[in-house]
Amino acid sequence: MERQLLPLRFTPFLTRPEPVRVLGVQFVTRGQMDFTIRAATLEDCKDVARMITELAEYEKAADRVKITQRDLEQDGFSKNPFFHGIIAEVPEQHRSKDGHSKVGYSLYFYSYSSFNGRTVYMDDLYVMPEFRGKGIGKALMRKVAQLGLAAGCTQLNFSVLDSKKSSLDFYFSQGCRDMTSDLGYHYLRCEGDALEHLAQGDP
Repeated sequence: MERQLLPLRFTPFLTRPEPVRVLGVQFVTRGQMDFTIRAATLEDCKDVARMITELAEYEKAADRVKITQRDLEQDGFSKNPFFHGIIAEVPEQHRSKDGHSKVGYSLYFYSYSSFNGRTVYMDDLYVMPEFRGKGIGKALMRKVAQLGLAAGCTQLNFSVLDSKKSSLDFYFSQGCRDMTSDLGYHYLRCEGDALEHLAQGDP
């Protein structure tokens, strides 16, 4: 049985930050760990594909990953991209034990609410295990929130596995709401044969 995905929503209500440039680079220092948050480029797709696989393994859903590096290159860096991305990168001296300097990412896209207008949806937020607890995940999420506000969005939406209590606690600490428990919304999906039948009008 597929684990329940809880839709969460973050509605910014504090003073609106200054707009940030999508291509800008944010350099952050957290204790002894320096890292940068920057816009993803075509050359990052190999590492993003790697981290997507790592995230799927963390969620015990590795067999469900169908995306490839080429898909990311085509869908994220074409004339009309389906998504945008940001990368967390550490200096060479802080590379992972496997030699990776790109240690976290977030994929997001802009959407629209018939109730509230422009929104941004965060599809993924991931930091490699050995780099967690250093403020990287929070910095990635903050950047998505800043980009959303700069684009005129009033909501940051995303979903979380109900089994990931530590993740839920983190998001709640950032002011997010559980839309399933608060308003009764459910995250639904139509895919595969069901999607084909729906599109073709089959009974």
